[in-house]
Amino acid sequence: MEAEQHEIAPVDGKVGNGVHEGARAQVTADGVALLDELLAAIGKYVVLPSEEALTAVTLWVAATHIQTALQHAPRLAVVSPTKGCGKSRVLDVLHETVHQPMMTVNTSPAVIFRIIGKNPPTMLVDEADTIFGPKASGDSEILRGLLNAGHQRNRPAWRISGPDHKPTPFPTFAMAAIAGIGDLPDTVMDRAVVLRMQKRKPGERVTPFRSRYSVPELNALRDRLTAWLGPLRGQAARMVPHMPVEDRAADTWEPLVIIADLAGGQWPAQARAACLAITRHEAAQDEQSSLKTRLLRDIHRIFAQAENPEALSTQDLVAALLQDAEAPWAEHGTKGLNAYHLSNLLRDFNISPANYRFDKGRQAKAYMRNRFLDAWARNCPDLVEAAPEPERGAAPARMAQSRPPAAPAGTLPVGPPGGPAGLKRAL
Repeated sequence: MEAEQHEIAPVDGKVGNGVHEGARAQVTADGVALLDELLAAIGKYVVLPSEEALTAVTLWVAATHIQTALQHAPRLAVVSPTKGCGKSRVLDVLHETVHQPMMTVNTSPAVIFRIIGKNPPTMLVDEADTIFGPKASGDSEILRGLLNAGHQRNRPAWRISGPDHKPTPFPTFAMAAIAGIGDLPDTVMDRAVVLRMQKRKPGERVTPFRSRYSVPELNALRDRLTAWLGPLRGQAARMVPHMPVEDRAADTWEPLVIIADLAGGQWPAQARAACLAITRHEAAQDEQSSLKTRLLRDIHRIFAQAENPEALSTQDLVAALLQDAEAPWAEHGTKGLNAYHLSNLLRDFNISPANYRFDKGRQAKAYMRNRFLDAWARNCPDLVEAAPEPERGAAPARMAQSRPPAAPAGTLPVGPPGGPAGLKRAL
């Protein structure tokens, strides 16, 4: 796919920036080889969710070296459902390859306001779930606004500053990679190239990241990126590449496609294929996320209507969901929502059913209300409520967890989570 871009017309065998065609061909060859090497180096230290994700990270790293020529600063959202999925290792690799890295966990917005200038750093933010979680401080909203504004050039943050207390504009434009458990705020995700990390499969191997040899290797690639892209900033600033997506997705991916078009070879087609694959996947995730948020709200309503009991049996909860004629649950799946579907939809929120002993000794699979509090706080902020503090000396909850209950005669044995036995019991 040819890139459409505004260029100064060649004159006497030269392109508009004064580079001879032969020299330009050499620059292109160097760019292809360099991006190939960078892709291989990143893939050596981390297992990314797809080849398209590896392509995206490679191009994002390169784009940080021409930030001053860009109109948009795409965020790189490195998210996962649990810890141990390689998010911090991605940031380690980025730290040694991006332009002027600034690694932080809990830097205040005031600091960030003062370090972003005409030549901004590349912000690398780890443990973002502690910043944007339900117990975050008021600074989290300021930081979210800063990250949103900094996606586009010429969106300064105004503050009263100096001994004269004058209104002062602070630049916000800077590329940023943000890693955390669970999705980032919607407005940040909407401005990001999203990597959904997972734990490595058995047999997947990576090279251990060791400073004594990993850092010099990656720093050498960083320096070569600077040398290759430095002279091309003017050309990059004039480029208007053809994009396979529109609106904000196009704004976010344009810097990556510009890098690919500067390199040439297979990279322009590879970049656009990655753009389509990842944006389509995120569109599907948004649809599924909306469904899950609806589920959380409906469950909150059902608990409230039942006067907020400690637990509701899976059977009763499913039945109550199906009774709402305006909800999508009766059409969910092939025969409507069932216990298995409910468990699947709630898994990403770390909510699962467990054995619960109701009145008169009746025992059944049930959902504890307090397991929903964190998910409600994160995903339905208007339903936020503090988790109750256990009273000193209070009796433990009636969940049958201290000792697995004996299975009644004739029932199926308990299998591993997600295994065949668990599936049949849920159905």
